Amino acid sequence: MKTNKFLAQRALTLLALLAIVAATVIPASAQTRRRPRRPVRRPAVTRTVAPPVRYHTLNTDQTIRVRMDSELNSKTARVGDRFSTTTVEPVYADGAEVIPAGSKVWGRVSTVKRAERRSPGTISVNFYSVELPTGAKHTINGSLSSLQADDVNADNESTVAGKSNQKRDIVFIGGGAATGAIIGAIAGGGKGAGIGAIIGGALGTGGRLYEKEQQAVVKSGTEFGVSLNRSVSLPEFRAR
Repeated sequence: MKTNKFLAQRALTLLALLAIVAATVIPASAQTRRRPRRPVRRPAVTRTVAPPVRYHTLNTDQTIRVRMDSELNSKTARVGDRFSTTTVEPVYADGAEVIPAGSKVWGRVSTVKRAERRSPGTISVNFYSVELPTGAKHTINGSLSSLQADDVNADNESTVAGKSNQKRDIVFIGGGAATGAIIGAIAGGGKGAGIGAIIGGALGTGGRLYEKEQQAVVKSGTEFGVSLNRSVSLPEFRAR
């Protein structure tokens, strides 16, 4: 009897201890539970939609006035040599400015002929890219063009359009140290040259004979035209 009574007392004591432990552990575990997060309200963001970009077309034969950035010489030039020019005035299409002054027009040498006795040196070039001050680049297909008044038409937007005779092969022709290079149109399959305008000198010079070797030297700062062989669509220029 005493043994059973002792065992019963121990059991009651154990149950009492378990109840005390449970009373202390359960509230503590309840406190460790994560509380539900309240949704964070963020302020509404207003997005500004940029206006659509409008493109404008520069027509075939339109001429861009440029200035040479470096020197070309028929004595040292090689086919494939690249060079840059800078636009001296903005170019407009449909009343919108598409090429601002100060843009780069990139070209490359397509053919070179060294000066020979009674035959001046010539340099033929083409133009393939326009780089705007923002860094944007656009592909073009352009040829060398004279800026002589008889060869181009200008409108009130400082836009120059070439005449039909700009379709001839225009090249730089050696004009001697005094006059520099001359723009000429090769005629008769390259057997002769009709001289257009003296670059950097007086305009309106007629045909001329060469009695000694004269390399075609196009100096830095020389101004001439780039005539488009194909029309090109360009976006309206927007300075950043």
